[in-house]
Amino acid sequence: MQFTKYQTEGFYDEMFDHDGIARPEAQLLLETIQSLEEGQLQRCQHAAERLLLQLGITFNVYGDSAGTERIFPFDLIPRIVRAEEWEWVERGLKQRIHALNEFIDDIYHGQKILKDKVIPAEVIHSATFFRPQCIGIHPPRRVWCHITGTDLIRHGDGNVYVLEDNLRVPSGVSYVLENRELMKRTFPQVFEGLSVRPVDDYPSKLLETLQSIAPLSAGDNPTVVLLTPGMYNSAYFEHSFLAQKMGVQLVEGSDLVVEEGIVWMRTTKGLRRVDVIYRRIDDDFLDPLAFRPDSLLGVPGLVEAYRNGTVALANAPGNGVADDKVVYAYVPDMIKYYEGEDPILSNVPTYLCFRDADRQHTLANLDKMVVKCANEAGGYGMLVGPHSTKAQRDEFAEKINAHPRNYIAQPTMALSRVPTLVEDRLEGRHVDLRPYILYGKDINVLPGGLTRVALRKGSLVVNSSQGGGSKDTWVLAPAEKGMENEQ
Repeated sequence: MQFTKYQTEGFYDEMFDHDGIARPEAQLLLETIQSLEEGQLQRCQHAAERLLLQLGITFNVYGDSAGTERIFPFDLIPRIVRAEEWEWVERGLKQRIHALNEFIDDIYHGQKILKDKVIPAEVIHSATFFRPQCIGIHPPRRVWCHITGTDLIRHGDGNVYVLEDNLRVPSGVSYVLENRELMKRTFPQVFEGLSVRPVDDYPSKLLETLQSIAPLSAGDNPTVVLLTPGMYNSAYFEHSFLAQKMGVQLVEGSDLVVEEGIVWMRTTKGLRRVDVIYRRIDDDFLDPLAFRPDSLLGVPGLVEAYRNGTVALANAPGNGVADDKVVYAYVPDMIKYYEGEDPILSNVPTYLCFRDADRQHTLANLDKMVVKCANEAGGYGMLVGPHSTKAQRDEFAEKINAHPRNYIAQPTMALSRVPTLVEDRLEGRHVDLRPYILYGKDINVLPGGLTRVALRKGSLVVNSSQGGGSKDTWVLAPAEKGMENEQ
């Protein structure tokens, strides 16, 4: 497989510089690929896809008439991140998550940031995921965002920007772990000579994080469970995968009951007390007594038990207030307010449509902007201006004028690209990166994360529900960490 016809086409390429020369960290990978026999890379790709099928690595697509499950698309050409760049990204993520956690705790207690007018109070009180029911709750260690997936992009200027924060029930980490296993099984020679930091300790670190927030009454061996909405949820594969890897029970709401303020799990040997719940259910469905009364997925009385400290929940209910894309625009201000520092990682420039000037600018430049609904995810509720029709722009203009608080706009960013196998050739495809951050006793960042790739030529939408796939992400270890490299 040769790169002689590969075109960077003016975008920042993660593997090649603007002159088409392989970046130093990618040189060995390039040589390895070029040394393969004709057709071997395609055979490796097909082997990986067969493994995906055998391992059942799937996701569900709501409203898909062709079926509920799809194999998660995977591309063999990895994304490589230099050690010194990752060290900077990691520091930036730790700073950001700490500030976001301080913000959430403040919002449900003193609301000092609102009183000091750093953020307009109306922005918070009108946020879809602000939960008045959580005011006054004191989560263990004051941690609200135990598991976060923060989406990063690299722009054409070479700089890394934060695209959005995912603090409610972020998904995708199972694909990070399985991607690495696929690379080991189908293409092991590419690891030779490269110092790639391991990711396979994530489940143990996740369990350690969950155990660290257990009530004191749990003792040294707290009972942890993973609460899933059930097999029809889009991320059910991940729920079962993580429960198995951690060695904890996978439960649904009907498996749990609250009696005398304590949460119990039904087992064949009777009731067993539960100390920590890693919940993969949205707030609305978590407890019909606290949120939506028609929910059949949750556990009646769970939030009251949580408020009283007899059970811990990860992530904490109410932390989705920081997921709002309007609130996102204020994160740099949060960092300065709570940390007393400038942000290490920058936001993408963002226009808030509830501001008259921002709205007018957005409406006048819809063909150049990316417009997002404040509380949608998965690539839904979004207009990519340069790829839109006039009818679509007119539709979004009506939506923005009708509900300006519900929309933000950003300039169309030139996402970086990574070589991707397309049939029998390599072409550049746009990518982002979702690192995963765990917050228990300390803040721990998984080296790398989920590199999502827009498999359609020219597309900037990387979400799996919109036709995207994923790649393995190789964070190279500093020289002194060579003994920790992936084997």
